[in-house]
Amino acid sequence: MSSSIVNNRRIAKNTLLLYARMLLMMGISLFTSRITLAALGITDYGIYNVVGGMVAMFSILSGSLSLSISRYTTMEVGKGNIEKLKTIFSTSVSIQLFMALLVGILAEVAGVWFLNHKMVIPSDRLYAAHWVLHFSILTFMIGLISVPYNALIIAHEKMSAFAYVSILDASLKLLIVYLLYISPVDKLIVYAGLLACVSIVIRIVYGIYCKRHFVEAHYDFRLNKQLLRDMFGFIGWTFWGNGVVVLKDQGTNILLNMFCGPAVNAARGVAMQVNGAIYGFVQNFMVAVNPQITKSYSVGNLPDMHKLIIRSTKFAFFILLLLLIPVCANIDYILDLWLVEVPEHTASFVILILLYSLMDCFANPLITGVLAQGDIKPYEIALTFIYLINFFASYVCLKAGMVVETVFVLNIIFKACVVFALLLQSRSKYAFPISQFFQKCLMPSLTVFLLSTLFVSILPGRENPTFAIFVGRALTIVIFIGILSYTIGMTKNEKKYMWNMFIEKVYKRVKR
Repeated sequence: MSSSIVNNRRIAKNTLLLYARMLLMMGISLFTSRITLAALGITDYGIYNVVGGMVAMFSILSGSLSLSISRYTTMEVGKGNIEKLKTIFSTSVSIQLFMALLVGILAEVAGVWFLNHKMVIPSDRLYAAHWVLHFSILTFMIGLISVPYNALIIAHEKMSAFAYVSILDASLKLLIVYLLYISPVDKLIVYAGLLACVSIVIRIVYGIYCKRHFVEAHYDFRLNKQLLRDMFGFIGWTFWGNGVVVLKDQGTNILLNMFCGPAVNAARGVAMQVNGAIYGFVQNFMVAVNPQITKSYSVGNLPDMHKLIIRSTKFAFFILLLLLIPVCANIDYILDLWLVEVPEHTASFVILILLYSLMDCFANPLITGVLAQGDIKPYEIALTFIYLINFFASYVCLKAGMVVETVFVLNIIFKACVVFALLLQSRSKYAFPISQFFQKCLMPSLTVFLLSTLFVSILPGRENPTFAIFVGRALTIVIFIGILSYTIGMTKNEKKYMWNMFIEKVYKRVKR
């Protein structure tokens, strides 16, 4: 059996495991979001989202290092170098421990000052906001220490670990919702504190799993100087790129707070919850694919790498489109059905953020290829300029009093610029065939998108739908997009592969 077929089956298996995890997490996330928003209220919910976003700004210091750890871990797993893996793991944990301490100190000092002097927080909720800040910092520090362990799981493609631990995570978050309702003390403080406790429990579980399953996952303090030089050389330019991404995302959230108040942060928070639930399907698919892209480059198999990038980009786009179009077409009904009180702007935020994620489908596989190649200086310079302009354009528009939705429209436009920069970098560094990308991926994807939106615009039942009409519309849209994706979006080889996979699954079930 060829390695390509084996890799495709591994990707399919891992994707299914991650989807099982995602379905569980999506259900819990949407349910708990509804209950949490009702329990906290719009203002407190907005405070939690904007303060947590402020802490996430400090991933400027850590995000590029996390990318470096994941890259080096996956490369060595692909080469099968156990001794090098042990060195990478122990060095990575040592670095992350130091980084967690550094971020904790900086976040406490800068965060308290910014919270007191710059953010728009009602005076009677400032005390609770301080506790949210402290707990958010603790949660962030735990996430930093978890990076080397999660990188090992992904590099070894043991996606079942994520699926199983998700059951525990979901159960604990359901418990949080119950405790939130019966808590006699400040619910915002309780919510932030319990989420920090959950992050500690999950971190311990992942640590135990890695130690039992991977021989290299046994930490002893070491700092390999050559490895540090290599990793920090890689980090140098990713620092700027990661920094402007954080500035664009979390900095914009803070701008929304400064110009519009916590109610708009609550609307953005709800929209991000919806986006996280839907885009999570694409992220889980890419988690299963990304190690194969990196490993293909590590062994010099560029043709397979190119095929994986083009195919995974297109499939990710179709996966998201199957969910995005039905949600956007029925967004008002879904929000009224889901939430007790819908914050203003939520519907438009959901649609625009989902469209941004649709654009992100074109970028993520290309980013994996660029990171695998390693020479990322030109791309990171371009990314820095693009997102800095994006951020300052958002500031100017809000300052000028333009509608708040303008910020999200700008994000979509500048994301298209990022995709263009990625294509140029990919062609230059690992001979990526841009013409094939346009022919086999971009054009079929956009054709399916345009025909789908046209179909939705003429589909009846938009006005005052009942639950039965909503379900009927959603199923009709999904079937239509599925047919378009198969007939227009896929090549003959892709159709053959999908058909063979379907027949194989049916045959196995009948044989049982």
